[in-house]
Amino acid sequence: MSELDLLYTPVEEELRASVRAMLAQRCGFTSVLARTESDQPYDTELWAILAGQMGLAGLAVPERFGGAGASLRESAVVLEELGRAVAPVPYLGCAVVAATTLFSCGEPDLLAGLAAGERQVALAVPFATPPARAWSPTVKADGDELSGTVRGVADAITADVLVIPASHGLFAVESARVRRKPVTSLDETRRLCDVSLDGVPGRLLAEGEQAVAAVTGGLLAGAALLASEQLGVAEWCLETTVAYVAQRYQFGRPVGSFQAVKHRLADVWVEVAQSRAVARHAAASLASDDPDAPIAAALAQAHCGPVAVAAAEACVQLHGGIGMTWEHPAHLYLKRARSAALAFGAADEHRLELSKLINLPPAPARPGREDGATAP
Repeated sequence: MSELDLLYTPVEEELRASVRAMLAQRCGFTSVLARTESDQPYDTELWAILAGQMGLAGLAVPERFGGAGASLRESAVVLEELGRAVAPVPYLGCAVVAATTLFSCGEPDLLAGLAAGERQVALAVPFATPPARAWSPTVKADGDELSGTVRGVADAITADVLVIPASHGLFAVESARVRRKPVTSLDETRRLCDVSLDGVPGRLLAEGEQAVAAVTGGLLAGAALLASEQLGVAEWCLETTVAYVAQRYQFGRPVGSFQAVKHRLADVWVEVAQSRAVARHAAASLASDDPDAPIAAALAQAHCGPVAVAAAEACVQLHGGIGMTWEHPAHLYLKRARSAALAFGAADEHRLELSKLINLPPAPARPGREDGATAP
């Protein structure tokens, strides 16, 4: 695979510091928890600050479309911080997936509105769809009228515009014209919904191979940069747990001094460190249009999803009784990690895709026995 610079630049570190400081002020745990118990799943005020005032929605959008002209490397840094705060905002779906899709379509108007934070856009495909199966529309197009249902769409509840694959093309539809039914979501900070259309007019953005490439590119960017969000989740879980076991005493000693606890957290630290390299490589590959970007994205999701889950599980368990309570933030991180592990395809799907991308030969068939059973 290509050699890429994975180190954070001074500009990226400054971006991280500003985003982290803003989230510390506006996205504390108590406010996130309160929102999960309300009918408003997303923090619209926080999104207005991120997208509009700070200009982060258009971070990776070229300047000619009204964006900042940065790259997905910078967007990945933002997602690390949003993962650390389990922030209930549609950054991944809007600023990464939808923005990449619209750029592939050469759609200036929607891109400009998205970059300015004036319009929220979502790609209406099931959240669990892997990039390798990006084009599998469940909506039919009769001319410019769309009918059908897309289930389990992320970041669509509050979107102003939905970009919908249908039959032969990709269409933009005003969300006010469609029915959006919230569904039960494990992660209350990123809720899913079913999108239904019945003869709804849409505007054609792309068709044929261009439409397929646009959706595939959007999901590829989503899978690659989701790894950065998962890295942020895992880092918070590790840091919080290390701090807790250092000050929690049992039998007259800090819990963190016990060998079993130290070894488990050391294992998590190693996996998180590896995840950082994998996530950074995926973001850098996409930012540089590296031909190995699909490999990097598949590797990122095969690795980072399980690591985030393992870190979140360790966080809950090593916090003991308090870690199991609703009042402690650990459960939000576990739910985000578990939900994200299935987004854009589960780890097993990405491992299979990775084997195809690198031409790994299939495992030889195991020898059988005369009675037809497979040998152990």
